[in-house]
Amino acid sequence: MDLLKMELLNVPKLPSINPLFVSLILLFTLLIWHKLAKRKHLNLPPSPPKLPIIGNIHQLGKLPHRSLRDLSRNYGSLLLLHLGCNPTLLVSSADMVREILKDHDAVFSDRPSSTATNILFYGCRDIAFAPYGEYWRQQKKLSVVELLSHRRVHSFQFVRDEVELLINKIRRACLKGDSINLSEMLMLVSSNIVSRCVISRRSEEEEEDGCCKFGQLAKSTVVLLTSFCVGDLFPYLRWVDVLTGYIPRLKALFGELDSFFDQIIKEHTTLKTDDEVSNKDFISIIMQLQKDGMLEIDLTNIKAILLDTFVAGTDTTGATTEWMMAELLQRPNVMKKVQEEVRNVVGNI
Repeated sequence: MDLLKMELLNVPKLPSINPLFVSLILLFTLLIWHKLAKRKHLNLPPSPPKLPIIGNIHQLGKLPHRSLRDLSRNYGSLLLLHLGCNPTLLVSSADMVREILKDHDAVFSDRPSSTATNILFYGCRDIAFAPYGEYWRQQKKLSVVELLSHRRVHSFQFVRDEVELLINKIRRACLKGDSINLSEMLMLVSSNIVSRCVISRRSEEEEEDGCCKFGQLAKSTVVLLTSFCVGDLFPYLRWVDVLTGYIPRLKALFGELDSFFDQIIKEHTTLKTDDEVSNKDFISIIMQLQKDGMLEIDLTNIKAILLDTFVAGTDTTGATTEWMMAELLQRPNVMKKVQEEVRNVVGNI
């Protein structure tokens, strides 16, 4: 018995363990197990091998659209990419896109907010980047029913003379044997059409008056929207965008856009003559609806909608037309068919 007591007394004591430390270890283990179990049961699309931290960014290359095409050929039309901290689903099948838009529209309706959209579009209060919900539905209703209805679009037929002016410029240049910059001319005619529909002024007139250059502001907006942002891919490195000057450039452009919209809205609030009221543009329609109490919208929302209209109607339209003309010039037979179709529908201009 004495020997047993001595052996028990000589047994070293176990170190005391903090209960909080044990709880943290158990919690951390449970979280890892839950994440692995969830990932195991998810039926995820195929994904190419990725690198630590950057994921699949290195596989995009200098021409991302061609790199994505090659990846879809190797891994299928439904592909999961990891762009930094953002898992991204790549869909390259028209049938799958049709199914997504038809059967799962509510799930895929949100566009991811970014640093540029939050700064330039007043915290994503526009139509294009607003999250899906009641506010977005009201904005869409305003666009479809009031701004882009068949009756409203028909009332803006007078802006078609901008196309006639463009054709006359090209004709005069051809007769003189001068070269033309078709990209700039297409961008300018798009800017003039949108500007006349939205604010009843041509962008060329603004440049002559020394006011804010509408076309340049729209182009600068598109450039910054499509520029590389470190914070969007790696949220913990947002401070890098300040050092590179990206965020300061966004804030400077936002200041110019905001001043430009303030000037336009101030001008429209002073319109009182019958001629000015009868020839309504987009901003006059929105402000009239707000005045009549039919639209619950503040000044910030109006500016965000105007920016949507400017950007979507200028750069995208001009770029699409430029691409179409480049393809037609490379295919004379197709160009001839298009010319015959235009003459049959529109006539000789």
